[in-house]
Amino acid sequence: MTTGPSEDEDTLRERLTPEQFAVTRCSATERAFTGQYWDHHADGIYRCVVCHAPLFDSAHKFDSGSGWPSYDRALAAGAVTEHLDESHGMRRVEVRCAKCDSHLGHLFPDGPRETTGARYCINSASLDFKDRD
Repeated sequence: MTTGPSEDEDTLRERLTPEQFAVTRCSATERAFTGQYWDHHADGIYRCVVCHAPLFDSAHKFDSGSGWPSYDRALAAGAVTEHLDESHGMRRVEVRCAKCDSHLGHLFPDGPRETTGARYCINSASLDFKDRD
């Protein structure tokens, strides 16, 4: 994965928590109902913890019951990329930050039918949050 021109993997390992590094750089998954943002309801923008690119708007966040922050869409077209993930004997769609290629989580087709039908199931450890100004 690329980190952009300013930080190499060693610098990221120092800046990020061990869990943030494992999730974003090694495609780990935090345990359900343990992340900082799964039950977070403030108004603002969720950004990539690695490069701070804006990824998701709190207006599109919903309670999926999964224990991870869930959104029915990305903030804007091109904010995230989607990749086939056939690890762990499953066929899923991995979601990555389009700017730095950090692992964020997975996309499932079981989101709210009244909106997009999508559920971006994202690790809190891959995000930071900025209140809406």
